Amino acid sequence: MRFVLALVAFIGAALMIGAGIAQRTVLLEPDSVVLDVTVENPSNYMVVEPEALAAHAGQQSFTVSGSPQVFLAYGRTDDVLAWIGDTSYTSIGFDEEDGVLTSSLITPAADPGAAPAPETDPDAPASEEEDADSDEPEENPDATGDPSGSDLWLDQFTDENLLRTTVDLPEGITVLLAADGTESAPSRIGISWPLDNSTPWAGPLIAGGSLLFLIGLFFLLTGIRRHRRSRGPRRNVPKGPRRLPSAPKPTAKQVGRGSGRRAIGRSRIAVVPVVAISAFALTGCSADYWPDFDAMATSSPTAEPTPTAEGEEEPVVQEVTPPAVTVAQMERIMRRIAVLAGDADAERDESLLSDRFTGPAFDAREANYAIRSSLDDYAAPAAIRASPLTLILPQQANLWPRTVMVVTQNEDDPTEAPIALVLEQDEPRENYHIVYEMALAPDAQVPPVAPASIGAPIISPEFKGLLLPPGEVAAAYADVLLKGSDSEYNDLFTLEGDVLREQLGVAGQREIAESLPDTADIDFTNEVGDGPTVALATNDSGALVAVEIEQQEEVTPNDGGTIGFEEGSPGAALSGFDEKSAKGVQRQVSLQLLFYVPGVGSDGTITLLGWSESLINASEVQ
Repeated sequence: MRFVLALVAFIGAALMIGAGIAQRTVLLEPDSVVLDVTVENPSNYMVVEPEALAAHAGQQSFTVSGSPQVFLAYGRTDDVLAWIGDTSYTSIGFDEEDGVLTSSLITPAADPGAAPAPETDPDAPASEEEDADSDEPEENPDATGDPSGSDLWLDQFTDENLLRTTVDLPEGITVLLAADGTESAPSRIGISWPLDNSTPWAGPLIAGGSLLFLIGLFFLLTGIRRHRRSRGPRRNVPKGPRRLPSAPKPTAKQVGRGSGRRAIGRSRIAVVPVVAISAFALTGCSADYWPDFDAMATSSPTAEPTPTAEGEEEPVVQEVTPPAVTVAQMERIMRRIAVLAGDADAERDESLLSDRFTGPAFDAREANYAIRSSLDDYAAPAAIRASPLTLILPQQANLWPRTVMVVTQNEDDPTEAPIALVLEQDEPRENYHIVYEMALAPDAQVPPVAPASIGAPIISPEFKGLLLPPGEVAAAYADVLLKGSDSEYNDLFTLEGDVLREQLGVAGQREIAESLPDTADIDFTNEVGDGPTVALATNDSGALVAVEIEQQEEVTPNDGGTIGFEEGSPGAALSGFDEKSAKGVQRQVSLQLLFYVPGVGSDGTITLLGWSESLINASEVQ
């Protein structure tokens, strides 16, 4: 009976182990599904549509070739199409019926089903709208531009001849393929998605088969032992004492041979359990061999939607406009800007500076470069820090221009004031430029704002839901600096902690005037600068408002004599005027200002959060 049980166990073990091994070898399913397409005469740009990316579930692995330079980037679908604009491109789609990738040439200007060109801001000046309605076709000098380095991309990859990369792109994301924008895009595209080819019963089958083999081996060995004990001859032993001749004693050589055979037999018997145990251990080398009991325990049936009561309207889900940038996108943009700003500051290169600066921020650095070219000991501009970004507040926008406000901190020097930056992107093919750069005031309390993943709506300069419309804040504060408590806007602004008001307000102007000789007079005028008014909403119905004020200082002689800039002064270095003038001299200072403006009905007042003061012009009075 034991031999029968051993045979059955051996047969079962062979079947189970064989089935387990077969699941991991001849019966193993592919670990990925691959779709590819070769495009004849591709255009300069190739767009992999969202339906092609979602042809199968899981991460997308790209293999792209067919051009000397291979560029791949991905971003929001609207952003990718806006960057392409009216340029023809090759669209890579997915045919669900045949299960293959397709390619087609899209010409947005002629295709009625193509995505519309990027919308413009409805508040744009009338002259821009008239140009848009002109009968003459507008030339696009960037129709074959290089997409590499655009701030619109969430990420990008570049390689020569062949590019392989794996990404995990959700819904609403599109991939752009190109060479360098002037040559044809890569012609061969392959996309693969992972498949679940795990065999959760391979491990139990192999382990169970090994255990069954051990059981069969046990029955076999015990059966052999029992059989040996029971097979000897049975003879009648004679009565009476009869002495049998004694057998000769074995020699030492015979004893050695006997013990050697017993050792060999034991080692052979021990090989089988070792092999079985090794096979059992190998089944635990991969999670693909075993059922995922944790997933089974945590899985729950899909909840069915609650039916709407008869006559009850279904809730309306309002679509929220996405933020202009993501956190990772903004961090990458700031790293690029920090590197460029550092190079431009070191080389005093205005042309390099213009790639990332504009408006008041550009004017301040341009004047600083001019002064430092004559005064070596003049302080360089504050460095642009790439991290950490303690505040990222992007505008909620699908339109252009787009605005983002960030606050950077110097980790190495906590005494250095945080810097607030306002960046704008005018068009899809332009990168973000710093418009305002302001140091936050000591103990400045920035009001709560929406997280970067949501963003904040931009507020029109004429919006009347604030204590002052954003477009009037600069003029009101300029009046307060010039007139102090006599200004009609004085009570609208917070006086406590306003250091700038103490330095450049009535008290500061009086101190400057008293430092001049009696033979000279000084006149101060304030006016709103050319910088744009930027207002982003806060959580308490207020707004963060960035503006520019230009303060003019004009010094003239009053005794019929002459006057000029002090030798070695920033005014003399910037103007290049080192003589004396009977007309007098003048300086123009740019004030970049960041305010918190509370909403209508609030008990608060307008608070100055940060500012920067820069000499931007100096000359003889004309």
